[in-house]
Amino acid sequence: MKRLRIVLILMAVLCATGITATAAAEKYLTIVHTNDMHSHFQGFAPEVDYRPFEPKGDATLGGWARVATVIDQTRKNRSHPVLVLDAGDFSMGSFFHMLTREEAFELRLMAAMGYDAITLGNHEFDLKPVGLASILRSAKAKDGLPQIVFAGARWNRDNPALATLEDAFAEAGVKPWTVLERNGIKIGLFGMLGKDAVEVSPFAKPLTFRDPIETAREMVDILRNREKVDIVICLSHGGLRDDPKQSEDEILAKAVPGINVIISGHTHTKLDQPRLAGKTLIVQAWCYGRQVGILDLVIDGNRTIPTAYTPVAVTSEIAGDRKIQAMIDGFKKTLDTRLLAGLGLSYDQIIAETKRDLVNRAEESPLGNLLADAIRYTVNKADSDPSDPQSRVVVAVESNGVIRDDLLAGNTGKISVGDLFRTIPLGIGVDNTMGYPLISFYLYGYEIKRALEIVTSVRPLKNDDYYLQVSGLRFTYNPRRVLFDRVTSIDIGSEDQGFQPLDYSPSNRTLYRVAANIYNATFLKIVGDFTYSLLSIVPKDRQGAAIDDLSKALVDADPQAPGIQELKQWQGVIEYVRSFPDTNGNGLPDIPDTYQGQLGRIVEQPSLNPVNLLSRPAKPTLLVLAVLGIVALLIIAAVAVIRKRRKSRVKKS
Repeated sequence: MKRLRIVLILMAVLCATGITATAAAEKYLTIVHTNDMHSHFQGFAPEVDYRPFEPKGDATLGGWARVATVIDQTRKNRSHPVLVLDAGDFSMGSFFHMLTREEAFELRLMAAMGYDAITLGNHEFDLKPVGLASILRSAKAKDGLPQIVFAGARWNRDNPALATLEDAFAEAGVKPWTVLERNGIKIGLFGMLGKDAVEVSPFAKPLTFRDPIETAREMVDILRNREKVDIVICLSHGGLRDDPKQSEDEILAKAVPGINVIISGHTHTKLDQPRLAGKTLIVQAWCYGRQVGILDLVIDGNRTIPTAYTPVAVTSEIAGDRKIQAMIDGFKKTLDTRLLAGLGLSYDQIIAETKRDLVNRAEESPLGNLLADAIRYTVNKADSDPSDPQSRVVVAVESNGVIRDDLLAGNTGKISVGDLFRTIPLGIGVDNTMGYPLISFYLYGYEIKRALEIVTSVRPLKNDDYYLQVSGLRFTYNPRRVLFDRVTSIDIGSEDQGFQPLDYSPSNRTLYRVAANIYNATFLKIVGDFTYSLLSIVPKDRQGAAIDDLSKALVDADPQAPGIQELKQWQGVIEYVRSFPDTNGNGLPDIPDTYQGQLGRIVEQPSLNPVNLLSRPAKPTLLVLAVLGIVALLIIAAVAVIRKRRKSRVKKS
């Protein structure tokens, strides 16, 4: 069936280009593509199972040494040019990125693996413009820099951070577009971010970006009309969705018909065959190096004809490249020496074990519960007074967009530092050190309800990254209710100590302490703006004064030391897991059975019962009722006028 779908797509392209298979041209090109590799150098999970040189030796997926083998084998098996491309987010996702500014591990590996061109994703901006500048300069200094294409950035030399990044782009040879010549084929390449990728890049500021369609039209015009290329390839970190209205790269292809191929990224979409939008082929290869796409093309003038598409699963059936794995092993030693030894840890150190997989999904999940609980545990341990109940964190939240990997039991159930870090790896602190710091602030009960409406209403309108995992409360919601007013009950407490109802009426002026990482907290304003202030949430201090600068809400890990010692979320997770009891006596903490399934923290209760639809209405429901009331009055008035006119006509007749 998959082969039939691929054949149908190829036939559609042939028809669209007005060419038949018998008119095949003589110039051939193969594109090997990846996206969203996110520093996942090792096969996973768990990494203790990874055997890169043993064919069929494990059940792990990915591993850059295996990806390198796919690239090498593809080149060896083709007599025509092979182009290796990546659509961005090559960094940020494992412990290796902790030294990316200083060592540029990812770019050095991609250069060694033979990538011809790559673009930047939103996560390349996680370390702020100056951080990205450091990555580029480190890669250049260490002779590990593939060609980077990136268009659409708006530069401002008056801003020191942007001037620094623009200079680094120039030094590293980053271009909006480039032309490569391979065996007589002129190949035009450009790269850029999509709209959603820009929206989820708060740390890219003050850098801003042009509209992607506007940018793409300019690039295509240059490549087609000035450079006279045979094929235009866009490396787009825009993404694909099931909803056509949100599938940015399909929208792009239809709006800019001069693009032959889009190498897509950002949405971690697993495709077994290309998507066709207009005359443009769109491909994406899942994420984390678990799949590599191979697209074979025939070039005839400016017409591009696909002849085959092969999605290669990166499994243990592929023996890893020893040179690339040796580089990775060397990088591990660097991490141990420069970062982990000071914490009494090492990358491959086993720190816990689990009897079962802990996965994260767009629902209440075992891993989500653990990570949210870890936030509440960590902040309360570091910064609360047992004799002062108001000082304790009542609620902690984590978003699915920040949870990046599952914890899998594998063959042994052993969990390493590298495995645990991958679950929550992202970010940078206010102090410019790696990892999101934890912050805390106070909210009213009705604001906690508004935050939970992100799960019920914002996530369906946006995507699953907006799904929230919670600790310290449980709630129910009715998806049939008015948008932004779907939460129907909230209880605060815990599974151990019990729950009690939360009064989330506006009249309740009790302040409740909430904790999260600083990245998620930055989205409170975005959510408020997105919902036209219907879900407006204002972080406050203990006295109820608004906190305008979230850096003022940082949790101090060591109040005795001068300044603020940021409490890093990833360190808190490790500490929380290491606090678990050793139930089997082998010296390793065991993940409790509490996290083997759902705990009823988020419960969907669909109902069309009018009572359930309208009980305890908040502002969104009241607005809808008011509008309906006005419409009803207008209808009644219109009917009355019509009846009056009819009666008048009857009397006249």
